[in-house]
Amino acid sequence: MTNNQRQTTNNKQQTTNNKHHFYLIFPNIFGFKGGVQVYSAFLLQALQQLYPEANYDVFLKYDKLTHLRSQFLPQTNFHCLGKLPQLLQSLLLTCQLISRGIRQQPTLIITTHVNYSIPCYWLQRIAGVPYWVIVHGLEAWNLQQPLLQTALGHADQVIAVSNYTRDRLLKEQQLNPAKVSVLPNTFVATQFQPKPKPDYLLQRYGLTPEQPIIFTVARLAQYKGYEQVLHALGEVRRHLPKVHYILAGKGNYPWIKSVVEKLNLQDCVTLAGFIPDEELGDHYNLCDVFAMPSQGEGFGIVYLEALACGKPVLAGNQDGAVDPLLQGKLGCLVDPTDIKAIARNLIQILQGTHPNPLLFQPKILRQQTIAKFEFTQFRQTLAQLIQQQLIHSFQDSIQGLDMNSDDSADDTAVGWCNQGQSSTII
Repeated sequence: MTNNQRQTTNNKQQTTNNKHHFYLIFPNIFGFKGGVQVYSAFLLQALQQLYPEANYDVFLKYDKLTHLRSQFLPQTNFHCLGKLPQLLQSLLLTCQLISRGIRQQPTLIITTHVNYSIPCYWLQRIAGVPYWVIVHGLEAWNLQQPLLQTALGHADQVIAVSNYTRDRLLKEQQLNPAKVSVLPNTFVATQFQPKPKPDYLLQRYGLTPEQPIIFTVARLAQYKGYEQVLHALGEVRRHLPKVHYILAGKGNYPWIKSVVEKLNLQDCVTLAGFIPDEELGDHYNLCDVFAMPSQGEGFGIVYLEALACGKPVLAGNQDGAVDPLLQGKLGCLVDPTDIKAIARNLIQILQGTHPNPLLFQPKILRQQTIAKFEFTQFRQTLAQLIQQQLIHSFQDSIQGLDMNSDDSADDTAVGWCNQGQSSTII
């Protein structure tokens, strides 16, 4: 055992009777809200419900101090780097993480973006601090940078948001399957419930309750599949002349408008722009089908939100969207490059003739989505993963010590892992 390793073991022994201390590294959680940001906020919320007595240091590369809100525990220290130039953000994040980590010896580091895994790897090498890397989709697929590959490979646990991403990582990277788990995206069921089409939105968009409405909301990158929906819309209109497509989210609107004009769809497409959280559920309830046949989605929280509102969902069959739709059980999966298939399935859904009868049973769609993906399930799975990690970390810390028996070591490990953990919510 080296001097550094011996000192690390001594530090861990000294902290076994103390509260847990978690480091979390996120791009941001208070400003722009994409899938990574929403996942990160849910992760912190779940972790603090599981370990309300623990200490938390949260490193936010893009958030500013002015963004902070008070929905998290008072012992949560936010380190916001959003006011700095981008180069300094990365440098200071690395310096803060390593210098604090050496002094404080946190229980576990969790980062929700693979790009932040490198300083975690360095801290693990220096001080033996375990870390997890949560991977979503495009940012981790086809990963080529050697240092990122090394950091990913040395993570104590790689957490994929979907089985699709897990399977793809195992094919592309030299990872130990036992160290690659799945913790799917989640949602809060009370925020998304089936309701009638809201009158105020019908008035806003100049629509009638009887009109068939297709809806997409996303960060409007091209891989999301909205362009394919636009190209399919001409065929859909031949069968359903009053169909209307509402496309929402931030994106390159001049380019999107040019596509709409080129296809002569100005009278049946509304570009709604950014939708605030308080109106999102109403927009799902406004539509008759949620369509996002993506080609690069790691999971897709929007699918869960639409399903929780009891809406039929059309998604692509070549990315992580297969997970929220339970491989097609809860929705319609199509080849995202096949315009004819997209049009045909949209027509069938809007006419009520699609061969999957579950698409037209909103209560069952909602119930099964909640049973599989609601926040309670997310928190329970996280609790199991954390418990396994803490037991493993404790057993590592007592290697080489004179223990009475393996059983006593296991009992001590479980007792330490349960410190500060809520017993009422798992």
